[in-house]
Amino acid sequence: VQLQASGGGSVQDGGSLRLSCLSSGRGLSYYTVGWFRQVEGKEREWLGYISWNGDRTYYADAVLGRFTMSRDNDKNTAWLQMVNLTPGDTAVYYCAGDPKSGGERVEYYPFWGQGTLVTVSS
Repeated sequence: VQLQASGGGSVQDGGSLRLSCLSSGRGLSYYTVGWFRQVEGKEREWLGYISWNGDRTYYADAVLGRFTMSRDNDKNTAWLQMVNLTPGDTAVYYCAGDPKSGGERVEYYPFWGQGTLVTVSS
């Protein structure tokens, strides 16, 4: 499977963005989708993951209540809706696929998209 994240951009403090993760090759339904972000010079940070059929979602405390994951396997697409963004959310955002049950660790995910940059200005 190949994953492609898109939808990043520049927003003001308090703004919103929706990121997309499109899969090609093997269908997205085979994968738990995880979302991560990374600031240059820092470790990749787990944001959450959504089960293969979307019935379970898990969020990191840092984004709980502000970020919402969803997916449509018929469209081979997952989304990360982000609201109330702050400058602290500025990072490159990644989606990742795990053919098993996912989790919080980068190493659980063998498939990664290329990342999309989100910049939040004050």
